[in-house]
Amino acid sequence: MLKIKEVAKNSIGEELGLKKGDEVLAFDGHTAVDVLDYLYYDEKESFTLTVRQTNGDESSCEIEKEEDESLGLTFESDNLDIRTCHNHCIFCFIDQMPCGMRDTLYVKDDDYRQSFLCGNFVTLTNLKEEDEERIARLRLSPLYVSVHTMNGELRKQMTGNRFADRIGLQLKKFADAGITMHTQIVLARGYNDGKELEFSARELFSLYPNVQTMAVVPVGMTKFRDGLTKIQDIDQDYAKEIISFAKNLNEEFGENFIQLADEFYFRAGLDVEPYEFYGSFPQIENGVGTTAKFLKEIDENIKTSKFKKKILLISGTSAGDFIKNQADKVQKAVKGLEVKVLSVKNDFFGETVNCTGLLTGQDILKAVLSEGEGYDIVVMPCHVLREKTDLFLDGMTVKELSKKTGKKIRITNGTGESFVKALSSRKFKEV
Repeated sequence: MLKIKEVAKNSIGEELGLKKGDEVLAFDGHTAVDVLDYLYYDEKESFTLTVRQTNGDESSCEIEKEEDESLGLTFESDNLDIRTCHNHCIFCFIDQMPCGMRDTLYVKDDDYRQSFLCGNFVTLTNLKEEDEERIARLRLSPLYVSVHTMNGELRKQMTGNRFADRIGLQLKKFADAGITMHTQIVLARGYNDGKELEFSARELFSLYPNVQTMAVVPVGMTKFRDGLTKIQDIDQDYAKEIISFAKNLNEEFGENFIQLADEFYFRAGLDVEPYEFYGSFPQIENGVGTTAKFLKEIDENIKTSKFKKKILLISGTSAGDFIKNQADKVQKAVKGLEVKVLSVKNDFFGETVNCTGLLTGQDILKAVLSEGEGYDIVVMPCHVLREKTDLFLDGMTVKELSKKTGKKIRITNGTGESFVKALSSRKFKEV
């Protein structure tokens, strides 16, 4: 049920006499669960609308409209309260976090609606039959699915969920309904790699083009793993094996179907795939193709200029050498610029966590105080902050970091263009 908050003037909803407080109960006889039902049917040319008025009367009417016409309704709530995860995955990052951090960091979401709306990865293990039918009926596409393995018994073991072996049936059902999917394998060394990884890749590719990509990402492991399943970390030789595996199978498939997280290339000491390899970059939020896109944007935006400043550039240890190479390009083009790349060790989560996005304010503070004497500005990407806030993972704010270091701070938006501007422009916003 969706309770109406407002009806737009001159809209079809106003013509129907709908008012604030009325409740939309159903579309075409299907219960109005949340705002996704409204968004789907509001784009259709004909459907049946069932409403309960504020006086308690219920009625249904046949809607006939143009596809670009809208009912013009907004609601008191979108009814999209987050559905949580029912799994106990052997590699769950949240299980490896220390106590005392922000409450939101401990929320294990597994919501197919957020997968459709925001690109969040979901396991599908908490779906009921009516959920699966709704996904197919509303054409919630694309979906982003954490598969991990197509071996049902192994998937039950890895997720700790007795319903996890239904993944093949679920993906087939959605593919038959015309749903596009992007999948991921969180690779736990010794579990879902080797022959299991090849089996998963072949099974998923059998559903191509509805399953368009299979990302492979390494397990993130912190130092807080006491009592958890032992998983061996990825070293250089292992990373090279995974890269070789992906190249060979993609060549056989004739598609760039398997897309590896950039982290594998960093660990292997190899260049990432060329920009064109990643197509429309559907897995970029998964750390897949970020580097190739970043490189292209940097090369397109470097210009000869003058900016006499000494800048500390923050990076995780994994990407430190890569970031230094890019900073050197900018420094050569900008007269008076001096850049020092600070590869910050992650003492908070442990040194096995080496990506920039999981650095905390306290670790950055320690590094800047230790090595930042004589530098004017600290530059870092937005990935170190909670989205749309100035908060680091440990709750420190950017202003607090600036005050404690005594330095101006520039936060890039994560693009190559912003990277270049942060290192070369006087007009870049500072804290």
